[in-house]
Amino acid sequence: MIQRRGMIQRRGADADRGSLTLMLAVMFVALLALAGVVIDGGAKLIAAENAAAVAQEAARAGVGLVNEATAHENGSFVVDEDQAIAAADDYLSSAGYAGRAAAGPGTDEIQVTVTVSEPTTVLSIIGIDTITATGQATAHLVSGVTGPGQ
Repeated sequence: MIQRRGMIQRRGADADRGSLTLMLAVMFVALLALAGVVIDGGAKLIAAENAAAVAQEAARAGVGLVNEATAHENGSFVVDEDQAIAAADDYLSSAGYAGRAAAGPGTDEIQVTVTVSEPTTVLSIIGIDTITATGQATAHLVSGVTGPGQ
């Protein structure tokens, strides 16, 4: 032991000074990253659900528009593709979402893809300012009564 100015101090005690501060700084960064994953990861899941729901509603808005000429001529119900795509696009624009509607592979389908962007809360600290989620839905025109026993 060395005695300095009335204090007794052990050798090597100065070597440990500041190590707790460094450990706390590393732990803070790790906890901040974990909070970013939890908070903004949850926001991404919500944005994905929202994008899927909006895509479904836009597809439903379009698929109900039947080609009246075909329905009157031979009684078959098919989607009027031009009107259906316009109706789905109108739904998206009125709801304030970016997306695209297209005719499905069959004559009775409309496909809609929606992209939703949301600002981040915690990840903006490291430069990730937005998260983007995409939802897709296909709606099929069904005519008549359907269900069990039919």
